[in-house]
Amino acid sequence: MTEAERIIITPDDDTTGGTEESAPGAAGATEGPAAGRRRRVTVLIGVAAFAYLLDLLSKIWVVTSLENHAPISVFGHYLRFDAIRNAGAAFGLGQGMTIVFTVIAAGVIVVIARLSRRLYSVPWAIALGLLLGGAFGNLTDRVFRAPGGFQGRVVDFIAPAHFAVFNLADSAITCGGVLIVLLSFRGIDPDGTRHRD
Repeated sequence: MTEAERIIITPDDDTTGGTEESAPGAAGATEGPAAGRRRRVTVLIGVAAFAYLLDLLSKIWVVTSLENHAPISVFGHYLRFDAIRNAGAAFGLGQGMTIVFTVIAAGVIVVIARLSRRLYSVPWAIALGLLLGGAFGNLTDRVFRAPGGFQGRVVDFIAPAHFAVFNLADSAITCGGVLIVLLSFRGIDPDGTRHRD
C-alpha cells in the first residue's frame, strides 16, 4: 500500500467554510466544533429547503398552467417547457422501475441524515443540501402523484433540444453530485479533513 499523507483541517480552517469563534478555555474548545457542525447542518437544511421549494413551486405551475397545453418556446427550438409525467429516474431513465427509484430516493435521504452528524465542511453541506432537496422533490411526486402507491409519476418540463426532459429536482441532484465529485478530487471530506494520496 502506498504511503498516504493525511492533513487534518479543523472546523476553524477557511477551506471548510469560514472561521469559528470559541471561548478560551476547555469549555470553548468543546463547544466550538459542535457550534461549527450546527452551522453546517443549518446550511445543508437551508439549501435543501430552497431546492425543494423551488422544485415544488415550479411543478405546481407546470400542472396548473402548462399541462395539457402546447409547449412554451424559451430559446427557439433549443429549449422548451413541455409538461410530461415520468415514471423513470432523472432524465427519463429506467422507465418501469418507479418503485425502485422511490426506495433509492428514501435511502439517499437516510444516508445524508447520517452524514450530517459529522459535517464540518460548508461545500459538502451545500452539495448534500442539493441532493437532499432534489431527492425530496422527486420523492414527493412518487408518493403523492398518480397512480400513487409509491409509484407516482414525476413532473418534468425542461426540454432542451436533443436531450431528455427533466425538472429542477433533477438539476439539483446533478449539481450536488458534480460538487461531491469535485470535493472528492480535492481531497476534502465531509468531516472537514483533507487527504492527499
